[in-house]
Amino acid sequence: MCGRYRTPLALEAANTVIPVSMIRLHDQLPSGFHSRAPLALNATSRAMQGSLILQIAADVRALIAAGQPVCNLTVGDFNPKYFPIPADLLDAIVGAYREGHTNYPPAEGIPELRQSVANWYGRHLGLEFSPDWVVIASGARPVMYATYRLFLEPGDVVAYAVPSWNNSYYAQLCGARSVTIPTRAEDNFFPTGKSVAEAIREARLFSLNSPLNPTGTVISPEQLREIADAVVEENRRREGTDQAPLLWMWDQVYWQLTFGDFRHVHPAALVPEVTPYVITVDAISKAFAATGVRVGWAVLPPLYAERMKALLGHVGAWAPRPEQLATARLLENDGATSAFCTNFRANLSARLNQLSKGLAALGVEHLVPQGAMYLSVRFPLFGKPGVDGTPMRTNEDVRRYLLQRAGCAIVPFQAFDLQHDSGWFRMSVGAVSTADLDALFGRLSKAL
Repeated sequence: MCGRYRTPLALEAANTVIPVSMIRLHDQLPSGFHSRAPLALNATSRAMQGSLILQIAADVRALIAAGQPVCNLTVGDFNPKYFPIPADLLDAIVGAYREGHTNYPPAEGIPELRQSVANWYGRHLGLEFSPDWVVIASGARPVMYATYRLFLEPGDVVAYAVPSWNNSYYAQLCGARSVTIPTRAEDNFFPTGKSVAEAIREARLFSLNSPLNPTGTVISPEQLREIADAVVEENRRREGTDQAPLLWMWDQVYWQLTFGDFRHVHPAALVPEVTPYVITVDAISKAFAATGVRVGWAVLPPLYAERMKALLGHVGAWAPRPEQLATARLLENDGATSAFCTNFRANLSARLNQLSKGLAALGVEHLVPQGAMYLSVRFPLFGKPGVDGTPMRTNEDVRRYLLQRAGCAIVPFQAFDLQHDSGWFRMSVGAVSTADLDALFGRLSKAL
């Protein structure tokens, strides 16, 4: 007690250690829970599919845990031991935390980063726009999903070429109807202007990515111009009707990772008239080996940007303020980014070329390295004895055989919505060393 005042009972209780008996939550689940619990889920979540790549990763981890040598070419990520993020980016992130930048950022992103993105595109892509075109998020995925959510009603059509990354999952989550556009290896797995024009007649959204995940190929300016012209022409056709405009999600997260004579170009640089319809998706995750730093953005007309800001604000899909501040500084430093990207591309290219040469020596069909961190390879082993001795008939049979017999972990194109068994697979070199690749070829030679 102090004078006439007494300590409140609640405060006395707060300073008292109260014994707690342990409750095992698993024991509280009633009999029959697992049979009835799915009824609580809505239809969308019941139909939701997990990533096939993550399922394959479980197989890889099990073999590694058992002590079998595995060259893991499945993950679209970078091993920091081989591919660290830029030192300037790391120092700026740590410094921003120490300076106390730990409060909420604006829902659309901090002004410094939005301006830096606009400046960066102006210097490197020849595109001029104001910062109110830019919405920052925690990586490219939130703005991709937000694009689906903003522009598609249940039952609407989204068109995209296959193979492609994640479009089928986003379509299912939004209740949209997928129209897939077939491609050929001869066209680097990109659609033609004609095939796009045919597929987008009823679509509300069209999606395309270059450099392409999973194939590691880069679209040619000629193909891209044809596609941009098709999008412009389709929107002209819709003028004066009650049909909503066709929008184009242009995913260019790998645009700085091109090799040799292959170069990236933005569709608006080829056909400026396509600008009102393009939502550009980008991030530092691939260009700067910063997949876990989680800074990405969309560039789109301000009317749409306001709606995207509101949606991302409701779910709190913001990049942390320190990472945003650090990224803004990095993008303004052309000397640092150029030096980093030159070395980064050289290390990626060396691994891809090593993989390409080794496959060529084994007589395995593949596409030459063009961009990103991937190589497309074809293993037509159908009819050969598989792991259990029966003839292999599917890509999954081939995948399991190469993993078990050669420690070669790869991803079939089925993980990228290409349904038929073509023998095509994705190889990713971001998490392996050159020594890992050398060791792989001996095992692969024996398995083949």
